[in-house]
Amino acid sequence: MFEQLGLIGCGLMGGSFALALKRAGLVKRIVGYSKSPSTTERARQMGVIDVEAPSALLAVSGADIVLLAVPVSATEATFKAIRHLVGPNTLVMDVGSTKRDVVDAARRVLRDSVGSFVPCHPITGKEVSGVEHADVDLYTGKQVILTPIERTLTAQLQKASDVWTALGCHVIKMSPQAHDAAYAAVSHLPHLIAFALINGIMGQDHGKDYMSLAGPGFRDFTRIAASDPQMWRDILIANREELLAQSKIFQQTLQSLEQLISSGSGDVLEVLIEQASESRAHWRMSSHKSQK
Repeated sequence: MFEQLGLIGCGLMGGSFALALKRAGLVKRIVGYSKSPSTTERARQMGVIDVEAPSALLAVSGADIVLLAVPVSATEATFKAIRHLVGPNTLVMDVGSTKRDVVDAARRVLRDSVGSFVPCHPITGKEVSGVEHADVDLYTGKQVILTPIERTLTAQLQKASDVWTALGCHVIKMSPQAHDAAYAAVSHLPHLIAFALINGIMGQDHGKDYMSLAGPGFRDFTRIAASDPQMWRDILIANREELLAQSKIFQQTLQSLEQLISSGSGDVLEVLIEQASESRAHWRMSSHKSQK
């Protein structure tokens, strides 16, 4: 059990972690800080945190576990605010969707204490944000990617793995580089496409009329376009190299399909559609099995 969680960012992700940690009986006290005092106050009123801290540094004071649940663009500034209280026995984690930029910031700022930091990416979330949407079951049954570096302390890595496992998560370890390449393909690019699709339709004269006719398939495909704008602005820019590489591959594949449609090559088009359909079905089956 941990004595105190220093929670920096009392929104959806941070609030849900705090609730889950409490339910699991893994922490005695939670001290929270958010940039907006009203958010921190609301978190205390909801029972997400026990004490409001006036600064990130004071949230970390006395904490043996720290979670950064802030936009990835705010990670470096947050490290600077807390670095003087990060010791060898402090477990520091984040929940950012990109990892190389976060790791680089940790190296620059934490320096000799960087071994206490275990970069994390829980594969979960909602289209809504804010502590009022905190969910004690948000992490249950979900994957959590840990991306340790060569200086990450073995003891802290084990603690991080144990914490997420105790919350009912499936823990996977990979390098920050491998993480960002993978999630550029399966997360960041799909969001980019969803944003572009909605804007493309709404930019047309009859866009609103078209949207009114959309069915469940369109709803499912574009669900992620309703995601938090600031968060996704930061993610897309932070992982731009990997994202733009995946975008080029997508554009080339799309152009190939367009050429087949233009030439009326139905047989070849059907083969490629079938290929995509089988790949999606196989992924769905294997993904379902892995969640059991």
